[in-house]
Amino acid sequence: MSAAALERVAAEARACTLCHDLPLGPRPTFRVSVTARLLIIGQAPGTKVHATGIPWNDPSGDRLRAWLGIDRDTFYDAARIAIVPAGLCYPGRLPGGGDAPPKPVCAPTWHPRLLPLMPRIALTLLVGSYAQALVLGPGAVGERVRRFSELLPGYFPLPHPSWRTTGWERRNPWFTADALPVLRAEVAKIL
Repeated sequence: MSAAALERVAAEARACTLCHDLPLGPRPTFRVSVTARLLIIGQAPGTKVHATGIPWNDPSGDRLRAWLGIDRDTFYDAARIAIVPAGLCYPGRLPGGGDAPPKPVCAPTWHPRLLPLMPRIALTLLVGSYAQALVLGPGAVGERVRRFSELLPGYFPLPHPSWRTTGWERRNPWFTADALPVLRAEVAKIL
């Protein structure tokens, strides 16, 4: 696969206005490279990410990097790590609070065009329920994360690393004791 082909599709995705009606307007935020070995699929950018145009540039990103055992420089090295969320743009807020789900048109439009152009991906992190549903179909996040080893070597499911996950981690100490060491080892091996 050529870098030029990937850059052509990425330029089209960056100019996408399919979701022109978003509250903050479209601002596709992702990172791709033909040499990337790790792919991170999350939900969609939040307001801080929308403002900066840098994926995972918020407290959830800090927590995700801690889970992975890598620093910001490594995380943002697009030659090694690709980031393509289920929704490329900030989807807005739900009436009761929290971010809205990714627009359903986004992933079916861009994932089939971007992901095949990154042939060196060895591991895909499925961060949160929307990413897991996109790739694996319906299912419970906690149960998928508990059974992470069944999806290796191709996928590693993770809960969303928001502040809301703090309580879940306390109730599920196996995540820190069992899953995170394997995650860090897998990430270190492929990077």
